[in-house]
Amino acid sequence: MSAPTPYFTVAPTGVPTATPAGPDPAHVAAPAPAAPLPMRLCARGLVKRFGTTTALAGVDVDLGEGESLAVMGPSGSGKSTLLHCLAGILPPDQGSVVLRDREVSGLGERERSLLRRRHYGFVFQFGQLLSELPAVENVALPSMLLGTPRTEAIGIATQWLGSLGLAGMEGRRPGELSGGQAQRVAVARALITGPDVVFADEPTGALDQATGQDVMRILTETTRRAGASLVVVTHDAQVAAWCDRRIEVRDGLVLGGAA
Repeated sequence: MSAPTPYFTVAPTGVPTATPAGPDPAHVAAPAPAAPLPMRLCARGLVKRFGTTTALAGVDVDLGEGESLAVMGPSGSGKSTLLHCLAGILPPDQGSVVLRDREVSGLGERERSLLRRRHYGFVFQFGQLLSELPAVENVALPSMLLGTPRTEAIGIATQWLGSLGLAGMEGRRPGELSGGQAQRVAVARALITGPDVVFADEPTGALDQATGQDVMRILTETTRRAGASLVVVTHDAQVAAWCDRRIEVRDGLVLGGAA
């Protein structure tokens, strides 16, 4: 694997440039609408109950190739349950989840565990880094669990940390990192295996506003550059604004129908 490109070298978008004079705008045809992205993850009719409580009541979600999607909603709305069903952490009681062309919602626990290791990456609110391991080993661990030799995995992890501005911090343990630095480590860990989809559950919830914005910039830029799709669960509109698209979940339903 080649070293990932440092996030801070991403070229800015939307910079106006001088253009030569062209035909009268009145005679220029309107641009054709952009073609829809090929689907990477598709959920239909998801229902999930906990006892007498219905957390999801028939949810449809589509996630395109390389797309970032924010899932918003108040506490108890069902947004985290939706993430857990999409990510194979919980099996839905009804409905289907398809990753590319593979039906994953009916898999057993062992198969779902392998799916998460090979095809998904995760970033959580508090990082969930292993406190006894240095940053580089936290990042390398998912790769080693898939059979990558330790020396090779450590080398790739070192490249990832360097690309996210953490060169020289490979040996620091989570308790020796700031909140923003720890979340960068979590982003590197989520991406080291080349996942199809990264799931981020309130990734800025434990950070101050400025640090949270920086983490979202890194998360969205890096996943896009790696070719991964991204699902972010958040209650914060400023966090959601970093994503290509957003949906709102209330009472177990996506407002407005299919996403």
